[in-house]
This record gives sequence, C-alpha cells and structure tokens, in this order.
Amino acid sequence: MTDFATRRRMMVDTQVRPSDVTEFPIIDAMLTVPREAFVPRDRIEAAYVSDNVPLGGGRVLLEPRSFAKMLDALDLSNNDLVLHVGAGLGYGPAVIARIAEAVVALEDDAERVEEAQAILTEQGSDNVILHEGALADGVAEHGPYDAILVEGGVEQVPAGLVAQLKDGGRIACIFMDNALGTVRIGHKLDGRMSWRFAFNAGAPVLPGFEKAREFAL
Repeated sequence: MTDFATRRRMMVDTQVRPSDVTEFPIIDAMLTVPREAFVPRDRIEAAYVSDNVPLGGGRVLLEPRSFAKMLDALDLSNNDLVLHVGAGLGYGPAVIARIAEAVVALEDDAERVEEAQAILTEQGSDNVILHEGALADGVAEHGPYDAILVEGGVEQVPAGLVAQLKDGGRIACIFMDNALGTVRIGHKLDGRMSWRFAFNAGAPVLPGFEKAREFAL
C-alpha cells in the first residue's frame, strides 16, 4: 500500500521548502491536504511528482513548487476572500481554504465540478464555494476579491476578471510565450494594475485567456 503521507512530507521537504517557501500556513496546508485525493485515479501514483499532473482536456494540476510559490507571492491572510480560477478536481481550493477565510473556486467542466464537489465535501473544505462557468469570466457575484490565483497558463488577463479584484488586491498568473512561462504578480492600486516578475513556470493556456490571433493576407 502506498504511503502517501510520507510522499507528502517528501514533497514539502524536497520541492516546497527548498524553493524558499517557508510560511507556516502554506507548509501546514500542503502537509495536510491529501494531494492524491484530487487527481484522476489513473494518475494517483504521479500525485507528488515534481511536474504538472494532467487532468484531461489539456488541463493540469500545477506541480507543487509552482503552486506553493504562487501562494507565497500572493501573501494570503486568514481574512482574505480568494478566487481560484481553474479549480480542476479541487486541490488548489482545498489548500487555499486552510489559509484564507473563504475560497470561490471556478471550473468550466461540469463533470469535473461534480467530482471536485464530492472530494471537497469528503475532505471537509466547507469554506469553498464551487462555481461552474467560463474561466475567463470569473465569478463577479461573490466578489470583489482580495486575491485571485489563476491555475493555468495565460497569454492575457481579461479586463472583466481584473475588475473583480479589490483595490489593493493581487493576482497571480503564469504568462506563457509559446513554451516559455513566467509567473507575474499583479497589484491593483487606484484602479490600475502593475505587474512584477516572480519566477519561471509553465502550464497549458486556459480557454479564454488566449491572445487574439492576427491574420495576414
């Protein structure tokens, strides 16, 4: 029988802590939430590898290092309302739920939403609101948000999503330029966004976050 608790400790000790993520709430959440419960059954042995885990349909669960560093860069507190875009099977929301006050988790695949809801309920993540809808639209009805984490690649961030961020809020995105990706943290001040580089990472671009293609005759 696979000892997932040992794998979870190894993940934190070999992938998360060495990446300069040392904040107790993040470490504690990632030691506590069983990552293996939030991946497809045929991928369970890959739950703790240092790589993105495919979820199907071009979507992935971000590898632990990148996810942890995004959380660290967002500097979440226990009174934050967080929007998680690209919930997958619910791992990201479950981790954030142990750090922030509440999480609104957005997923666009109906079957994935149903499965994620069952897992989150089983895991006792009762401060997560799971919403089905287009990822690029966000969830305006529950905003504005103190922080937004987009779990997947983006080429551009829709203005409508930025509008759901509180003034003084921050957003973490993986900006993809072909195969190259960089995580940037956006801060909203006086209605304007400023972005700073955080670290390198990569993920497939989420639907609705692509740049419009220019066609030449």
